[in-house]
Amino acid sequence: MSEIKLTLKKQSPVPIETPNIKPDVFAGKTIDEIKELEIMLGNNKVKLSDFFDVEGEPAETPEEIKIVIEGDSSNIKRIGQGMKAGEILVKGDVNMYVGLEMEGGKLTVEGNTSTWAGQDMKGGELEILGNTGDYLGSSYRGDWRGMSGGIITVHGNVGYEMAEYMGGGKILVKGNADQMPGIHMSSGLVIIEGNVPSRTGGEMTGGTIVVQGVVDSFLPGFEFLGVEKNIEIEGTEFLGAFYKFKGDYAMKGANGTVYVAVAGNKHIVP
Repeated sequence: MSEIKLTLKKQSPVPIETPNIKPDVFAGKTIDEIKELEIMLGNNKVKLSDFFDVEGEPAETPEEIKIVIEGDSSNIKRIGQGMKAGEILVKGDVNMYVGLEMEGGKLTVEGNTSTWAGQDMKGGELEILGNTGDYLGSSYRGDWRGMSGGIITVHGNVGYEMAEYMGGGKILVKGNADQMPGIHMSSGLVIIEGNVPSRTGGEMTGGTIVVQGVVDSFLPGFEFLGVEKNIEIEGTEFLGAFYKFKGDYAMKGANGTVYVAVAGNKHIVP
């Protein structure tokens, strides 16, 4: 695979928006042409080379390209927006909208991400080795269509309202999630290996949520269906005993499923 390295050479006083940083755009271009690509600094269009040193070996197709971003990218937004193929590796933190509208390929962030990571994701794989902010895999503000495909893995913790309006795909959180994971969810699978404070699956109509940690409080709109052991969902096996709930009956025709580990959660059973 051809590797193209972007090294941030200076910081900006305002966030930089970089939807052109993706293999789909780099494919078929020379290094000099890649340096001339537009990025947004506030309302102004600037060149990629104004903020990044660019080096490496270009390729003809996005499937052949791996982009490696080095330096403090915590002020960089929209990396990998809409990418369909290839690979991006960010060696540090990033700002908002990483993997926005992603359709394919692999995007890895070795640090933390801000809000709306994987928003409206349709395919591919997004992996975040640190923590991420609110609205992971969610919809746009005012929309009712969130993540519909692909896989998101977060090795740390997640903020509020992850998987909002999720309609497909899979999200795995190895840490804790804040309030309202899976709100308005209609399909897909959400796995939280850590804890959740409250409102798990609020107003969900379909899909499945598995919480392997402790849930502080549970919504009253769910029907308790009993205990199941060693469950298997979409090819993933979860060992141990789980409380099973159906709901959220606050919504007409609700058919969502929430599994919560028995251990540490006797207080949520009616």
